[in-house]
Amino acid sequence: MFFYLARQSSLLLPPTLAVVCESPIQRANAIALATELALPLATEQSPASATHHLALTLERLELRELGVGAPGPIYVDFTAGAADHRRRWGGGRQQPLARAVGLKGSSGLTVIDLTAGLGQDAFVLACLGCSLRLVERSPVIAALLRDGLRRASLNPDIGAMVTQRMSLQVADGRKYLLSLNASEWPEVIYLDPMYPERRKTALASKEMRLLRALAGDDLDAPELLATALTHARRRVVVKRPRRAPALSGPMPDARIIAPNTRFDLYLPHPKIACKRTPTTSTAMD
Repeated sequence: MFFYLARQSSLLLPPTLAVVCESPIQRANAIALATELALPLATEQSPASATHHLALTLERLELRELGVGAPGPIYVDFTAGAADHRRRWGGGRQQPLARAVGLKGSSGLTVIDLTAGLGQDAFVLACLGCSLRLVERSPVIAALLRDGLRRASLNPDIGAMVTQRMSLQVADGRKYLLSLNASEWPEVIYLDPMYPERRKTALASKEMRLLRALAGDDLDAPELLATALTHARRRVVVKRPRRAPALSGPMPDARIIAPNTRFDLYLPHPKIACKRTPTTSTAMD
C-alpha cells in the first residue's frame, strides 16, 4: 500500500495516482504505462480523482503532487543539475561514497544497489567505473528511474557509459538476491534504506517525501542487510544519516563519516554484534 507524509501534519494519508499525458503523441505510451502500473489514465473526457499525477511530457516522465502549495515535479535527470555536478565535481574516488565501496586505483567493481530510488548514488559509482545493477521495488519509482536511464543513454557525453554500466530490475531486493546464482553475486551490495522520519527538524525534501509516499519506510532493512551479508563477495555498504543508529543486526566493521551522512561497512562473514566496536577510519579502504 502507498503512503505519503502530509505537509501540515504527521497523519499518513493514502494517495491516489493517475497517469496523464500532455500531448496526443504520447497517448499510446501513456496507455501502456497505465496498464503496466495498474493505474487509471486521466484525460479531459475521463478525469481521474488523484493526489498525484504520473505525467508523460514530450521531454520526460514526471511525478507531480497536486493541490495548493504542492512542490514542483519529481523526475530523474542524469544529464544536468545535481547529478551532472556530482559527476564533474564530486571528488572522484576520494569522495566518501567511493571510499565506502572500496574503489582503488583505476579498476571498477560490480555493485548491486538494492534500494535504488532515483539512482543518484548508483550514477556516481557508474561514472567512477563500477558496473551497477539497480533494484527498486516500487514500480512507480522504477518507472521514473527507467525513464531517466533511457534519456541518459541518448546523451552524447554519458550515453555509452550508462548503457554499459547501469541496468534496472523492478523487484523486492531480498527476493532478488535469493534468486541469484553464486556466480552472479556482486563484489559490493549497497543499501540506502529510507531514513527515519525526522520529527524535530525541518520538513524533509520533496524527493524524500515522495519516495516515502511511494515506497514507505524500509521496515525490512535489517532482514535485507542479513541477506546481503550472505551474497556480497567483498562488502556490504549501508548509507545512514550521520547520527542515526546502525541497522539492527551485526555491528559494522568500519564507518566512513561524511558531513551529513555515514557509511556503515560490513564484511560478509559472521560477526558477534555485542563485542564488535566499529571504527570511524577508512580501515577497509
